Amino acid sequence: MTNKREDRPVFTSVSHDPTDTRHHGSISMPIYQSSLFAFESYEQFDEAFSDLFGHHVYSRGNNPTVEYLENKLAELEGGEAARCFGSGMAAITASILSMVRHGDHIVCVSQVYGPTKEFLGSYLQRFGVETTFVDGSLPEAWRGAIRPNTKLFYLESPTTMMFELQDIAACAALAKSIGARTIIDGTWATPCFQKPLALGADLVVHSLTKYISGHSDCVGGVAIGSKSLISSLSKSEYMLFGGIMAPQIAALMTRGLRTLPLRMQRHEVSGRIVAEHLEGLSFVRKVNYPGLASHPQHELALNQMSGFSSLFSIESDCPTHMLKEWANQLRYFKIGVSWGGFESLVTVNPLGSGSIARIYVGQEDPADLIDDMNSAWQAVEQHQEQYDII
Repeated sequence: MTNKREDRPVFTSVSHDPTDTRHHGSISMPIYQSSLFAFESYEQFDEAFSDLFGHHVYSRGNNPTVEYLENKLAELEGGEAARCFGSGMAAITASILSMVRHGDHIVCVSQVYGPTKEFLGSYLQRFGVETTFVDGSLPEAWRGAIRPNTKLFYLESPTTMMFELQDIAACAALAKSIGARTIIDGTWATPCFQKPLALGADLVVHSLTKYISGHSDCVGGVAIGSKSLISSLSKSEYMLFGGIMAPQIAALMTRGLRTLPLRMQRHEVSGRIVAEHLEGLSFVRKVNYPGLASHPQHELALNQMSGFSSLFSIESDCPTHMLKEWANQLRYFKIGVSWGGFESLVTVNPLGSGSIARIYVGQEDPADLIDDMNSAWQAVEQHQEQYDII
């Protein structure tokens, strides 16, 4: 792992807690399976209602188990506060809506996650909010898209399918110069490998469903930033939309968070091994992975990230049906959406006259995954030869 900072604080922050006598010395944070919290006096009740997020009143607002996870995530990301949601999209949409009003304009990277793009490009138009999508890898594209009413830059670095980067510090500085805010989806790198808040971003959102959960058994999201921004978001979009995280889910997320730094070390090593191997295969035209020296933004990646995860894509001149047949032949890669768990995954889509496969390298031995990929392609070639003879 190519960290520019010491690993010890990262490992310690997710692993260590002072003993909490309220929980009888319990090592694990208890699951507060309660919808509400009672008070011994009306004075206490009134005090709690004067600061709902500083007390526990009702679990739609503040649950102890969820709050524990939020504090851990804020610490890991280097933010002052965090708010957890029932899904990544709940965190994304609430964060965006907390920063724009009717008549505002947003600039967003064009390769952003599909549902986010639909929300920005279509749904928000109902409320008089317009979005311009730009090539996020070009600093001049961001500047050229600015309007007098631009209030938000939305980044996703690296992007979901093509794994292009944006210069986070440059984008954030440009946004600040015009009085706009910056939100970035940092799910790919996790807080272990990228610190957007330190680079000037105002809010970082994550799909906790992915690496932070790490077990493919729960769904969640988080927004992390300053106390003032999270407080504003919490009092309006969080409370009014009700996209809360349940305490059981928070407990599962906390379990995953305990091993996140260790798992990300493994993902980085395995992801690079598999990506480097794929660069040499005959049916692969290009590997889109920021951790490779061949990636056109590799230097930027080294500058703003301290490591690389294990999700990337390959481009091929093969027709889509042929790459799908390769996916069918794979033994260790399941065909499925999402990523971040223990199991390797693959999905295939058309790309121009060729095709593209998004590959997620899980916790399996990379040597087994490489053998699997080689064998699967040999099977496809043999089948193709038989078809050509017929």
